[in-house]
Amino acid sequence: MQKYSPQASMGHYDPQTIAERRAVAGECETALQYGIRTYVDEMDDYVNQAYAAWPTRLYLIGLDGRVVYAGGLGPYDFKPAKLKAAIEEYLNQINT
Repeated sequence: MQKYSPQASMGHYDPQTIAERRAVAGECETALQYGIRTYVDEMDDYVNQAYAAWPTRLYLIGLDGRVVYAGGLGPYDFKPAKLKAAIEEYLNQINT
């Protein structure tokens, strides 16, 4: 039986392996149906620490490695539509 963490969202336990973390992320991606690809940080949480992604945040990283769009902290400012608009604007800029 898995131990549940009070910090884990949606009643999921805090994953202890990368496979568990990916499985939980896959469930969230399917349930939320927000239409963007989901990436999962490694177990050392390096990306989370570098980009202050906790608890949820959307980023668009440009071809040069710089942050093009940084969304607000989720879950209240988790706005995939804003990210979509930023992607479209960025693609227009690099294609002209």
